Amino acid sequence: MPPYGQSPPPPPACEAAPGQQALVVRSFPLRRGSWFEEHHHPAHQLAWCTSGLLSVRTPGGTWLLPPSVALWIPAHTPHATGATSTAVLRSPYMSPGHCPVVWCEPTVVSVPPLLRELINHLAEPSLSRPARERAEGVLFDLLEPVPARDIGLTWPADPRARTVAEALHADLADSRPLAAWGQVAGASARTLARLFVAETGLGFGRWRERLRVQEAMPLLAQGRSVESVAHRVGYASASAFIAAFRRTVGLTPGQFFG
Repeated sequence: MPPYGQSPPPPPACEAAPGQQALVVRSFPLRRGSWFEEHHHPAHQLAWCTSGLLSVRTPGGTWLLPPSVALWIPAHTPHATGATSTAVLRSPYMSPGHCPVVWCEPTVVSVPPLLRELINHLAEPSLSRPARERAEGVLFDLLEPVPARDIGLTWPADPRARTVAEALHADLADSRPLAAWGQVAGASARTLARLFVAETGLGFGRWRERLRVQEAMPLLAQGRSVESVAHRVGYASASAFIAAFRRTVGLTPGQFFG
């Protein structure tokens, strides 16, 4: 995805849970397009935003996360975290030695209202030790995986395929088949099809579908209707968009945005 061009802030400090404490919560306001550069830390992290849309990149994939879901990031996993729209990152950091969760890979979890309130509760610095321990136990019990997939998108480097990709990004509703892009890109449909697969890992149709879903995410996070977003990103009907969203993300927009 093309960068927004803003300088990233430094990685967050004080990430590990100190001493014998199982969990600490840190909050970081993020402007749209700002990023914590790739880093890792000795604590597990639950990357969650109270508002907006969070983006997390790891070696294994890229996730876009509204407040209804969060990403479990195991300790020592390299990752970069940013805001696709203005967001507040509020992350629990958990000491591996005091955490019963043993997932070894980044895992998307649902954030129902109770988990949301527990995270906010644990962010209170005046919380007593017994109250904190009780809340931590409930929080760990509430971590439930959901079948959301990463939606990372690799852009083609070849200038012919790149021309097509950038034109689609500028006009998401452009539904021309590859055969119609030959004169614009200076390559045959067969060559363009080969380039998309070789350079992005996706066929042209799947690449365009994933791009459209990525661009739809911030609009849905703003509370816009599925029907209006569907038309905005190039689908003739809400049902066609919902089907594409489910193929890409693994959940429907209603399930994903809670």
